[in-house]
Amino acid sequence: MGGSRQGPIRGRGATINPPNRFDRLVFEPDPEALEGESPRPRTEFFADASRSILARNQSPDVGFEFSLNPYRGCEHGCTYCFARPTHETLGFSSGLDFETKILVKRDAPALLRDELSRKSWKPQVIALSGVTDPYQPVERRLGLTRACLEVLAEFRNPVLIVTKNHLVARDRDVLGDLARDRAAGVCVSVTSLDGALQRRLEPRTSPPERRLEAIRMLSESRVPVGVLVAPVIPGLTDHEMPAILRAAADAGARFAGYVPLRLPYAVKELFERWLEDHFPDRKEKVLGRIRDLRGGKLNDPRFGSRLRGEGIFAEEIRALFTIACRRAGIADGRAELSAAAFRRPGAAQLSLW
Repeated sequence: MGGSRQGPIRGRGATINPPNRFDRLVFEPDPEALEGESPRPRTEFFADASRSILARNQSPDVGFEFSLNPYRGCEHGCTYCFARPTHETLGFSSGLDFETKILVKRDAPALLRDELSRKSWKPQVIALSGVTDPYQPVERRLGLTRACLEVLAEFRNPVLIVTKNHLVARDRDVLGDLARDRAAGVCVSVTSLDGALQRRLEPRTSPPERRLEAIRMLSESRVPVGVLVAPVIPGLTDHEMPAILRAAADAGARFAGYVPLRLPYAVKELFERWLEDHFPDRKEKVLGRIRDLRGGKLNDPRFGSRLRGEGIFAEEIRALFTIACRRAGIADGRAELSAAAFRRPGAAQLSLW
């Protein structure tokens, strides 16, 4: 699907499939053939034949070297998602394809066990996941993230989770077990406390109150849990930061972080169209503020600035976050995890021989 104009699609964040930047051929639907409301595209799932599971991170900004992604593509459908362009490397589009064509790594738990069993593996924090959400809707049925957590618990290898889904609370038993060795931490991402805005911006994620409930449940299970105010959308959600931090702290969050919005590649077009559909009166203000944060552009990929932005508005957001954290009694930082309890199951028994 190309860039033909249509309104919002119920349950989807994108309304189009922008051209894949790696492909020369682009399909443009015949506008004369579109009568009435377009049918909602169904989600399709495909087997991912990857033979390795841990991806090495090249960015010095994120604080971990390895990440694990059981799924490629994300049914959550967050309009602004920076991971959308990764779908283009698979021959798909960043738009509707990203949220309707999901690749599933069914062998993820076995591949992870193989990786951790190697003598070359140096015990360290693994992010779950570094790109797409490990608790997107299909996880409820497939349980791949749960199975990977069980492998990590078997090896006592530390894990850090970032998610927008209440489903993470399902696994508080495994996470609580790991947390006893300081080997588990969770960051629940909250963009807005406005449920109506959340449904339009992040259509298949958990509502704000459910995310706060997940924080509460994890905290009660003694899992170190924090809140990530992300993305901060200047001119649309930035004013909510103090309220989000206060609500998260009241629910039991111990630490907090934030990330201002950036719009790489085709995400620019998707988000601009979303603003036209939902907030046409704020479109230019929001885009102007993003450019102020990003050196006159809608994206700044440079390490050191991409997660914080630059300029006066970046400084204002940082100051707002610092003050709001202090007032909420929540720490600016992340869970302090340890790999000291790491073990390779069976290694002790084998040594006796």
